[in-house]
Amino acid sequence: MSTFPPMREELRGETPYGAPQLDVPVCLNTNENPYGPSPAVVADIATAVAHAATCLNRYPDREHVALREALAAYLTRDVAHTGATIAAEQVWAANGSNEVMLQLLQAFGGPGRTAVSFAPTYSMYPEYARDTHTRWVAGRRADDFGLDLDAARALIEAERPHVVLLPSPNNPTGTALAPEAIGALCELVGERGIVVVDEAYGEFRRPGVPSALEALPAHRNLVVTRTMSKAFAAAGLRLGYLAADPAICDAIRVVRLPYHLSAVTQAVATAALGHAPELLGYVDALRAERDDLVVWLREQGLQVADSDANFVLFGTFADRHAVWQELLDRGVLIRETGPDGWLRVSVGTPDEMTSFKSALGAVLEEIA
Repeated sequence: MSTFPPMREELRGETPYGAPQLDVPVCLNTNENPYGPSPAVVADIATAVAHAATCLNRYPDREHVALREALAAYLTRDVAHTGATIAAEQVWAANGSNEVMLQLLQAFGGPGRTAVSFAPTYSMYPEYARDTHTRWVAGRRADDFGLDLDAARALIEAERPHVVLLPSPNNPTGTALAPEAIGALCELVGERGIVVVDEAYGEFRRPGVPSALEALPAHRNLVVTRTMSKAFAAAGLRLGYLAADPAICDAIRVVRLPYHLSAVTQAVATAALGHAPELLGYVDALRAERDDLVVWLREQGLQVADSDANFVLFGTFADRHAVWQELLDRGVLIRETGPDGWLRVSVGTPDEMTSFKSALGAVLEEIA
């Protein structure tokens, strides 16, 4: 049997990560923001890119200082009510939060080290661990998909991990962490490792649900990651970032590739941050649409996970793939992910949600 190409043995037979990219009328499978940038935002981005293009013969700012300053100012808004601020030296950015996570595992994981999370959770986490030769251990969440703090403590005490990955809101379930869990796990892990709270969907959390950013001053080992893909409607930009103790940012510098953020990426992201209020203007509408969707799904007799994100996990189905396919046949693409029997739908525009409800209603009548 041929062994070509001569790749690492543990990668043989693995398939690349990826959600289906299909040309259908209603795409609700990748948690994208359905509202694109306005002409004014596009114009400012175009101007910023044109300026960056005049210097493309030079390498970009390796430390992306202007972008980090803009990100720090944006994040400070989330903690201003506590009297805290976030400084540029606490911020690091990369090509999507995927690269941020990979850099964290490169710096703090690796051979002889362990990363822990609690399933069901983001399917890329074990791949980050695999790609960095980090031992992967997955605990379990409670039946309501919340984090069982006692069980989490027990697993961390047993495994003594160097990296703990805690998405909040969790993907694919949409559930947020209880604030007390973050501090408790940071204290339990101590300076042996880091606790990463992945807030990719943080801007969509319900009122009264605090950001983990508020806990940064109390825990040097806490890392909070964010992305511009979701709330900022900039999935095509590929810009993720984190806030943490400056020493953690310094550690990431050791493993990051030279000039990893292009001049164009930095220019676009900085320009977009200048329009934060406008770009975030649809967040409230998407929250309301999400909450209405949760009510409607429950009225259909389905189980629905409480969501603080821009998507909803619902079920359960004896054959979820058949339901997924029936929806696709009706022009609606959602995601077959999460625990067996469950499906995930992104929150779209009112018209898109009407199409989804109509299609799902017809499917439910057929399988009743």
